[in-house]
Amino acid sequence: MTKAESCPVAQALHDCAEGDASALERLVALEGGRMLGVAKRILGRTDLAEEALQEALVRIWRKAGQFSGNPGSAKGWVYTVLRSRCLNILRDGKRLSLLSPEELGALQDAREQSVPEEGWQMLAGSSRLRDCLEALDPASRHSILLAHVGGFSHGEIAARQSVPLGTAKSWIRRGLASLRECLS
Repeated sequence: MTKAESCPVAQALHDCAEGDASALERLVALEGGRMLGVAKRILGRTDLAEEALQEALVRIWRKAGQFSGNPGSAKGWVYTVLRSRCLNILRDGKRLSLLSPEELGALQDAREQSVPEEGWQMLAGSSRLRDCLEALDPASRHSILLAHVGGFSHGEIAARQSVPLGTAKSWIRRGLASLRECLS
């Protein structure tokens, strides 16, 4: 029995280099769970960890012929490939968010509902701001509330109201000028 045969991971890498597709399945059976756990700890998200694991396994399959270390370092080589893939995802940052995709979707949905059409009427009794907002045309008033209460960008406001970007900007600019004049 050779050293590679005594180490199942090293044997799986050797067989991958030879083109044996079942070798990758053996590697996943041997180390897949631990590899996913390591990726989860590095990335903090299950979806990204699964993606990193899949990409690492593809790289292991393609590069198995480059592994020429002793059998004891086979696991080290496999986990180095995985760690490298995880760090690349972290560096890339495009897919990272502190929120999961489901949480991000729920947050966006809640944000969409955060500025009701007539929410400005909840201002105290006969405040000056309320009176000035009431004097604005509805489109300008709603655009200003979306921008300054809801935190929406001009582009988001235009899309939400189904108007060109320039129109939304004009409504906001004219509305703010009217508010300034009314409040001074």
